[in-house]
Amino acid sequence: MNRHDIDWRGYIPAITTPFNDRDQLDIPMLGSLLEWLHQEGMHGIVVAGTTGEWFSMTLEEKFQLYKTTGDILSGKITLVAGCNAFTAREVIVLAAQAQACGFDGILVTPPPYAKPSAREIYAFYEDINAAVNLPICIYNWPPGTGIDMDLSLLRKISSLDKVVALKNSTGDSSKFVLEAEALHDDLRIFGAPMNDFGARLVLDKKSDGLMGAGAVLGRNQPAFFDELWRGNLDKALSFGAMDRRIMNDWFDVNYMAKFGSAQAIMKTALNLQRLPGGNPRRPILPLKENEQAIIRASLADLGIL
Repeated sequence: MNRHDIDWRGYIPAITTPFNDRDQLDIPMLGSLLEWLHQEGMHGIVVAGTTGEWFSMTLEEKFQLYKTTGDILSGKITLVAGCNAFTAREVIVLAAQAQACGFDGILVTPPPYAKPSAREIYAFYEDINAAVNLPICIYNWPPGTGIDMDLSLLRKISSLDKVVALKNSTGDSSKFVLEAEALHDDLRIFGAPMNDFGARLVLDKKSDGLMGAGAVLGRNQPAFFDELWRGNLDKALSFGAMDRRIMNDWFDVNYMAKFGSAQAIMKTALNLQRLPGGNPRRPILPLKENEQAIIRASLADLGIL
């Protein structure tokens, strides 16, 4: 199995998970969010990723999240299940449930907090690869895991037969190009920013898209890739500029929030548009009034509000 066995491409956002005022996973709100994302033309979605607050969800809640998502969107767009956990055993349990719910693949980081060695990271992916049936996307996100996998390790992991894609969230453009050049024949490469640099990578077939956060600008974000594929570079960049505006206003170069937390930022952006964002769950806290004002100003300047 390699990049040619899947059709993932374009804008595949890591979406938020709505929690209600009683701190519960809100299934009706989730359903509304999924329907809206589909209506807005997303090319796929990632659930239970970092933006989806996987770290504060129970196993049962993740199963509910997968089932609701599969019931509504399986077969309509690409569905990738965040299956991050501290052990391969836990990842395998999540992956089996995702497969039963109609998902197309799984997204997996190295175990966070533990900071395993390169040999241990490879063994982690090797154990998962041997036990799951879904395609695997490697997730390299140094700010979140404390680990920045180098090219030699990524190349070794990519040789595993279920590994088909890489989500590069290092924020390092030189590293992105190096990895894309070396691995794009075997893996789908995600992480191209929506600017001139990212457009060139997509047009040169060195990147397949972006698993960006949130989809809070609705159809304006997948439109970047839709227009690129149609050959309308200038129009694509005009949509990309909208995404870059919120990335620059709300996040630093490493994709870390400039204020509050990324999950709260995305949910605030949805709620301000009267979309089903819901509440964040502790340890993530709602944004303060002055922080919400920053989100409101960005969206207003973009004509979203």
